[in-house]
Amino acid sequence: MGTEPELVESTPTTTAVVRGVIGFAEVRDFFDTSFQQLGRVLAERGVTPAGAAFGPHRDASTHGREGVLALEVGFPVDSGIVAEGDVVPGELPGGRVARLTHVGAFDGLEESWKRLASWIGARGLSPSTTRWEVCTTEPSPDGDPAELRTERRTGQWTGGGRPGR
Repeated sequence: MGTEPELVESTPTTTAVVRGVIGFAEVRDFFDTSFQQLGRVLAERGVTPAGAAFGPHRDASTHGREGVLALEVGFPVDSGIVAEGDVVPGELPGGRVARLTHVGAFDGLEESWKRLASWIGARGLSPSTTRWEVCTTEPSPDGDPAELRTERRTGQWTGGGRPGR
């Protein structure tokens, strides 16, 4: 369940991130540990996130390992940061971005990716290997999973299409 896919123009966004190449079973722990580190480093530097938390999935094939994800988790920030420990500066890409909003529990996220990929393919576009999710509602142990909203985004491709179509 969620919104209809759309094409939009995006500007590059400066970020503070933690990166890792991890197995599928490690995703939850990676997110928890990384967001703790990000929160500590940003607070120590007096930096307030400039938007919602996000998690890019990058192509892991260059790592020569199957069954792994190359992930980042982080926050957009208004200015660059200096690396400290695992927290490093990063950037979300600008350009054309296809997006939709997934509404509901995380176990339905993969179906949203498939729906977005199908929509992109039907328009003769070829998505990049970079895709990311933006947590527009913050997950919590006490929250109702049916109320979660997660934007799915992919960008930087070749082919036709205009923003908004």
